[in-house]
Amino acid sequence: MSKDYYKTLGVEKNASEDDLKKAYRKMAMQYHPDRNKDSKEAEEKFKEINEAYDVLKDPDKRAAYDRFGSEGLRGMGGMGGGGFNPGDMGPGFSAFTDIFEDMFGDIMGGGGRRSQGPLRGADTQFAIDISLEDAFKGKETKIKIPTVDACESCNGTGSENGAKPEACGGCGGSGRVRATQGFFTIERTCPTCNGAGTIIKSPCKKCGGAARTRSSKTLQITVPPGVEDGRRIRLTGEGEAGVRGGPRGDLYILVNIKSHSFFKRDGANLYCRVPVPMTTAALGGSIEVPTIESTRTRIKIPPGTQTGQQLRLKSQGMSVMRSESRGDMYVEIFVETPVNLDKKQVELMKQLDDSLEKAGRKNSPESEGFFRKMKELWKDLNE
Repeated sequence: MSKDYYKTLGVEKNASEDDLKKAYRKMAMQYHPDRNKDSKEAEEKFKEINEAYDVLKDPDKRAAYDRFGSEGLRGMGGMGGGGFNPGDMGPGFSAFTDIFEDMFGDIMGGGGRRSQGPLRGADTQFAIDISLEDAFKGKETKIKIPTVDACESCNGTGSENGAKPEACGGCGGSGRVRATQGFFTIERTCPTCNGAGTIIKSPCKKCGGAARTRSSKTLQITVPPGVEDGRRIRLTGEGEAGVRGGPRGDLYILVNIKSHSFFKRDGANLYCRVPVPMTTAALGGSIEVPTIESTRTRIKIPPGTQTGQQLRLKSQGMSVMRSESRGDMYVEIFVETPVNLDKKQVELMKQLDDSLEKAGRKNSPESEGFFRKMKELWKDLNE
């Protein structure tokens, strides 16, 4: 009976490569043996999703599967009888690829897969949240991160008492085995050692022969001044430990900058909205505003300042990474209309309004221009 690999991964048949990768990662994390110890059901599910992803991630295998189903992969769509089931060689391997590489590997320059030597550890990512002030001046902080290290009990060998792995008897240490099928000689990954070329006679009790264990570590990191939201800081060699003596991966620190109650950032520039009393906006004056350096600075308000007008403070913005320069700070004025007036204030406001009315709105150029355009519009509509 043909297996439904799309259903196994929980995706549609027209799923993109990114959709497949996301679905696989999610399910692999859910059913990984390390998270489901002593669960045979999770172990079988983990094998199934690896088998499904192994087929669907490869365009050639996926095309063959879409046309012939999982049974069709046994003989590459009828090119040979019997064949091997993609799941027979464990998660992540398939006979379809082995046959293809054996027939065309030398022509394509690949020569087929060989025994697996040292493998580089996986890269990891860790997110930190910092304030806008920290982004301005930079920050040094300590973080504790989960990681995978070489097993201390076996010194990363996977063998009890640190003994070296022995050459696999099934493949003679090559990691590959050959079988004759019809007119073809088929080379595939050794099922005994999974291509490693070696086997562990006495697995380490602490890591179970995996040679690596999960742990955590504390690192001192430096966030540079001027760092932007979403920036990744790379720490070389601080990722997961390699396999069979391979180098460690890298660690990427993802910087998230928290929103600020006063400032908004655009590149190296800062913007803030400041309310100004109507009298100060009309007559002119000065006000104090905060700066990103946690100080205050006084700015002049020109007479007749309108809502939305921006006042620029040069070089009062954010730091620029790897530079001595700084951005600018822009203060956007919001003219505040007075409320809760007493009788005397109301009377004074009426007197001011009468005075402005007699002046023919010369003191309100925006209003004068608006009403002039409105009259012209009415005139055009009535003609």
